[in-house]
Amino acid sequence: MRKTFLLVVLLWAVALSAVSQSKIISVSGRLVEDDTKAPAAQATIQLLSLPDSAYVTGAASSEAGSFALPKVKAGKYVLKVSYIGYKTLFLPLQLTASAPNKRLGTLTLESDAIMLAEAVIVAEAPQVQIVEDTVAFNSSAYRTPEGAMLEELVKKLPGAEVDDDGNVKINGKEISKIMVDGKEFFGGDVKTGLKNLPVDMIDKLKTYDKKSDLARITGIDDGEEETVLDLTVKKGMNKGIFGNIDLSGGTEDRYMGRAMVNYFYDKTQVSLIAGANNVNDQGFSAGGGGPRWRRNNGLTSTKELGLNFATETEKIDMGGSVRYNYRGNDVYSDGYTENFLTGGEASSFNNSISSTSSGNKDFHADFRLEWKPDTLTNIIFRPNFSWGKSYSTADSKSGTFNSDPYAVVTNPNEYLDITKLSKMNLSDEIFDADSEEDPLDSIRVNTSNSLSGSDSKTLSADATLQVNRKLNSMGRNITFRGTIGYDDSESKQYTASNTRYFQQNEDGTVTPENIIRRYVTTPTDGYNYSLELTYSEPLWKATFLQFRYRFNYSYSKSDKKAYDLGEDWNFGEALPDDYEDGYDMSLSKFAEYKTYTHRFSPSLRFIRQKYQLSVGADLEPQKTSLSYKKDAMDTLAVRNVFNVAPNLDFRYRFSKVSQLRVTYRGRSSQPGMENLLDVTDDSNPLNITKGNPYLKPSFNHSLRIFYNTYNVDRQQGIFSHVNMQMTQNSISSSRTYNSSTGGWVTKPENINGNWSAFGMFGINSALKNKKFNIGSFSNLSYNNNVGYLTTGNGAEAVQQKNTTTNLTLNERLNGTYRNDWLEFGLNGTFSYSIEKDKLTPSNNQQPYTYSYGANTTVSMPWGMSLSTNIANQSRRGYSDSSMNRDELIWNAQLSQTFLKGDATVSFEMYDILHQQSNISRSLTASGRSVYKYNGVNSYCMLHFIYRLNIFGGKQARDKRGQMNFGPGGHRPPMGGPGRRRF
Repeated sequence: MRKTFLLVVLLWAVALSAVSQSKIISVSGRLVEDDTKAPAAQATIQLLSLPDSAYVTGAASSEAGSFALPKVKAGKYVLKVSYIGYKTLFLPLQLTASAPNKRLGTLTLESDAIMLAEAVIVAEAPQVQIVEDTVAFNSSAYRTPEGAMLEELVKKLPGAEVDDDGNVKINGKEISKIMVDGKEFFGGDVKTGLKNLPVDMIDKLKTYDKKSDLARITGIDDGEEETVLDLTVKKGMNKGIFGNIDLSGGTEDRYMGRAMVNYFYDKTQVSLIAGANNVNDQGFSAGGGGPRWRRNNGLTSTKELGLNFATETEKIDMGGSVRYNYRGNDVYSDGYTENFLTGGEASSFNNSISSTSSGNKDFHADFRLEWKPDTLTNIIFRPNFSWGKSYSTADSKSGTFNSDPYAVVTNPNEYLDITKLSKMNLSDEIFDADSEEDPLDSIRVNTSNSLSGSDSKTLSADATLQVNRKLNSMGRNITFRGTIGYDDSESKQYTASNTRYFQQNEDGTVTPENIIRRYVTTPTDGYNYSLELTYSEPLWKATFLQFRYRFNYSYSKSDKKAYDLGEDWNFGEALPDDYEDGYDMSLSKFAEYKTYTHRFSPSLRFIRQKYQLSVGADLEPQKTSLSYKKDAMDTLAVRNVFNVAPNLDFRYRFSKVSQLRVTYRGRSSQPGMENLLDVTDDSNPLNITKGNPYLKPSFNHSLRIFYNTYNVDRQQGIFSHVNMQMTQNSISSSRTYNSSTGGWVTKPENINGNWSAFGMFGINSALKNKKFNIGSFSNLSYNNNVGYLTTGNGAEAVQQKNTTTNLTLNERLNGTYRNDWLEFGLNGTFSYSIEKDKLTPSNNQQPYTYSYGANTTVSMPWGMSLSTNIANQSRRGYSDSSMNRDELIWNAQLSQTFLKGDATVSFEMYDILHQQSNISRSLTASGRSVYKYNGVNSYCMLHFIYRLNIFGGKQARDKRGQMNFGPGGHRPPMGGPGRRRF
């Protein structure tokens, strides 16, 4: 019996050994596109057995194009690689036990191009292609005017939004970096890329979620994923020198000049940019092919100069940039804010006009080095440096009224100048109640006139070093990362203001006029460092236990000093020699922070053929000490907290072109230490702030759901996105209104009920003959904003919780027809909102906005093209009648190319009918506001554009010439369908 048992054990051991030894061979490699040498991300890799071609195992390539298949046994196989837009690759493999690590090196995927010798169009490029979580747009499927920059192309992309500040969202996700062929362009700065990258160098635009350096190397999700826009340079333009110069001048003293020169050779990129303009960097067209609705707030001039480089070898990948920027801005604003009050009281109205002139210049340098000394080690080093200097001067006038001043006069802002008011009939510095010279006498609460100025300078530097070591081929690895940072800044502020009060207090007196002549200086400096260790342990097949620990220390110090300069000091004069004698302890303060943070982040990650799941949490004990001095207060406050942040990331892959992704993140955040101190800041008599020692930490829940799918035959892309946010113990502001002065006392308070939801659905599809394309982009958003409103003082103070809700439905439709010489598009948008205010239902309104228009680009013989767009935007349903208006915007451009297409002259006209306005409005739980701004919307410009194109040798130039010029002898419009390879 004993012998039989030992025999069975021996047979099992031999069998298990045979099984374990049968699957010992790993296959790995890297995929790149043949025309761009860019990584082929999310390509499908399958290993098929011979001779039956049965599926054995498979995987998807990473964002870097690399792949590693699960281990298999020895034998004959075929490696099959599939990638949209490229020919399927079949590679025979003979795997033997003597070579357990089969490294295939770099495999190049060949473009699936259809092109005849004479470059005749045989197929139209699809507008959108989707591969799992990567959405790709073909530049040639969208026409843009001659000389257009990247921003004009992005505005035309389905689901893309570009706001007034140049921030970009695509399918509801904000773009945080711009890359060129997988490499950061000027540190990934979005605005620099939008304004300086010419459309005619771009082949494809890909948007995807790029992992951080840590997550990309280790596979450990650190929550620092960012959505990027990755540009692929056109075939043939990565081996030579190319660039463009654009010089222009126009009416209304408008000017613009910019230049860009690039040297691309295989994996080396060098770009030099320079530019100056005073047109707010506006583009010709806007989203959906219609005119630009972008507000033109103020007059802005910019200057820039920068150098960017990137290069890559087998072991080293590095890049960096240096850039200098200047921005000058002159803004005039005119408008009002309606503040909601409680207890049945009418709203309080604040009207203001202001004129501000500001300037900012900064210098920034960044560098990135990734070194792979061997196949198991990865080292990344990222240093950054920046310096900045800014100034501003402002002249503002404001007034508060206890009822709507527009019901009394047409323009209340004409009655805000204290100097003019002083010349009216006054009695003891109070308006004579019987005087008819001040029509707003009976409702006036205060008037404030202020002149202010500031200048500041900043200096900061930081660096990150990350070292990763793979410990085996199953996924075990360890990573060390260290960071260090330093910053130093100083600001100086000058204020001269007069505030006059007109309402009587309870004792029958009137608050005396408040006169401020003040100088404030605030030097601030600090540093921080962190040490981090991550470890990944494979538990079983494609399942990993991941652990991350991080220690962080930060220190900051600020020493604010305020000086009273006396009533005889006039704004613009030099500081008096004895200004330090006016030191004001009540407005000065010293604050020194020290923060110690430990973060433990365990997580579990599952990787399967159809899905990936990562579940984890951040456990974060934190200690903060604050040394604080203000007036008579001298205290040391210490806070110990424990933050918890759970996270979940689930991806399900229905197919190569169809994916569902669900992410959840919870974040706890602590109130600022100074908000917890029982101190009062009354430096602004109309806006007094207080601390609250009883504040609780808040917790934010964020749930996101994404779904994408793509039909190759129909060239039809569908994308949807749902995002929900909810905050517990949100820190809101309780505002108490003083009816006799018109001022506010603001105090932070915890409140519950702040939440929002956003959903969108987009579809873009070509019709049967591929010349027609239709698109629809719909989104629905709901915002529930809560806040405290308080009226009265002392025991009579009444505090109520107010809720404002805003339900908004947006729909955008567009249709495009394009052929070899014409693109014609129709577009329409509709936006409907339901705005409700719980405490003051009289403020409810249901505004809606709709627009419709058309755009066309015609390519005429001899290199001439005409582009024009026109649209009518209508606003209705606003309680402010001035908002209910129509604006018919018409832009046009006529261009002529010559010198074989390398030079262009274009004449552009903006807002030909002079109807665009600059209006901004907002709604919160505490009130609503409407403001108008200055700007130059209507003007004409004449451009001269020259393109420099020197590509690798005569053959390359000849080939490019054949591709760029059709049978008619003229260059196809840039960004147009042209002779497209796909």
